[in-house]
Amino acid sequence: MSQDGRPDVIYEKFPKGHYAIFTMNRPERLNASGGDIPRLTDEALADFTADSNMYVGIITGVGRAFSAGMDLRDRADRDGQIAEANAKHQKGEITSEEKDKQVAAITLRGAFTRKHPGTLSDNPKPFIAAVNGLAMGGGTERCCDCDIRIASRTSYFALSEVRRGIMPGSGIHWAPRLMPMGHAAMMLFAGQNMTAEEAWRIGFVQEVVEPDRLMPRAIEIAEQIGANAPLAVQGTKRMLQYWRQTGITGSYQLQQGINLLLNTTEDSKEGPRAFAEKREPVWKAR
Repeated sequence: MSQDGRPDVIYEKFPKGHYAIFTMNRPERLNASGGDIPRLTDEALADFTADSNMYVGIITGVGRAFSAGMDLRDRADRDGQIAEANAKHQKGEITSEEKDKQVAAITLRGAFTRKHPGTLSDNPKPFIAAVNGLAMGGGTERCCDCDIRIASRTSYFALSEVRRGIMPGSGIHWAPRLMPMGHAAMMLFAGQNMTAEEAWRIGFVQEVVEPDRLMPRAIEIAEQIGANAPLAVQGTKRMLQYWRQTGITGSYQLQQGINLLLNTTEDSKEGPRAFAEKREPVWKAR
């Protein structure tokens, strides 16, 4: 529940226009994908997908952020809890089975461990990202997950996980498919931010509008899509996704193997910990 007393995801359906709006509502955490966002998104997506009167979805955020992505403070807390469980096992205070059970329970609470949290690209219906502000890490990945991206002039994008000692999630697969390879490399290797104008110039974003025009324009596009034959639109999305996802299984398998090694390093813990402690990370791996 957000500080304003409303749920972490606000799900609204507009039957006349055949569209729904999914609004991430954790402005105090820049709509980072912790709290109830994963669960409520999944529940809303299940309802949206099953509703034959819903043809297209819009996803946006409350406040100055679309989404800051992974909640690194939550991850740092979970890393600390896992370290504590391992320490208890080493001291003989708990058995190996008890330690494994505790670690599994802690890990399952982390939204970042879900391989495809609230996947929109696999949904049979089109999705529009109405990017109202910063989209960092998982926020940019959420934009990649959509079919169409409309951005406020004040928004910007980043896949800067390397600055925290970890690799991006789905963004490492989608960025090279949705933008020129060199621009993807600048984001992924250097952790550089990309402005809305630059994202539009390279074709990652389809339109850039003034902030007060963002939702009206996203709704206009949703209504245009909603006026078309729904099965024809869904069939068209299926074809587009075939080309977008060619080779994606092998890409995820390669990432999984790399992450098995990366996630055992001290740097993968140091990055989120340094963020939570508001300091620069001190890397140890060379």
